[in-house]
Amino acid sequence: MIEVKNIDKSFDGNKVLKNVSAVFDDGKTNMIIGASGSGKTVLMKSIIGLHRIDNGRIEYDGRNLPDMRMKDIRTLRREVGMLFQGSALFDSMSVLENVMYPLEMFARTTKAEMEERARFCLKHVDLQEKSFKLAPSEISGGMQKRVAIARAIALQPKYLFCDEPNSGLDPKTSLIIDRLIHDITVEFNITTIINSHDMNSVMEIGENIIFINKGEMAWQGSKEDIFHVENEDLNDFVFASNLYKKVKAANS
Repeated sequence: MIEVKNIDKSFDGNKVLKNVSAVFDDGKTNMIIGASGSGKTVLMKSIIGLHRIDNGRIEYDGRNLPDMRMKDIRTLRREVGMLFQGSALFDSMSVLENVMYPLEMFARTTKAEMEERARFCLKHVDLQEKSFKLAPSEISGGMQKRVAIARAIALQPKYLFCDEPNSGLDPKTSLIIDRLIHDITVEFNITTIINSHDMNSVMEIGENIIFINKGEMAWQGSKEDIFHVENEDLNDFVFASNLYKKVKAANS
């Protein structure tokens, strides 16, 4: 579990996060949603440690990130997996080598054991052996996302961060990636945090949703709860399209 408590973050005197508190459960897909400029990306980067917060606590199973010594931060880094928006695969490496990369950086095992682990992760995201030797440029965008997920779970993380995982994907492939992230989260009991503006993802796998509005934590609940909330800002964001207005009306 990750818990943020009363965190503030400012840039050049502009307060981007204002007294934000939220709980991110393990074994669930936790989603941070909000309009552009709402502070959701700053919140995720603050939780990861890319931004140093001004006030508050960021607790990884009770361990407060701002108070950690460098040695403890390095230990925590090995417990964290990251799925980047553009997959961020290395073009000069094969699919298999990309997944082995974090293992070579952090794992204390033999090369053979690393390769075995990488192959396990690739097969776990439903990639076939014939793709392992290909370069990222030789596979589809959806397959690249699968490789990126395999790499993110290679070190058996306790915590998984996904930044706009469906960016650039068609709706059908997006749904497959959503379900894959959800299934991995449940199977390995990972604390997964997803930064997203994709309402299809919210409705599909939003087990714990955190809505950020103007730098404040405006609402927290599930995809089932979201249909019955009298929060004008949330409703304007989630049900902006005519389609979702009809969906809300049908579920109210």
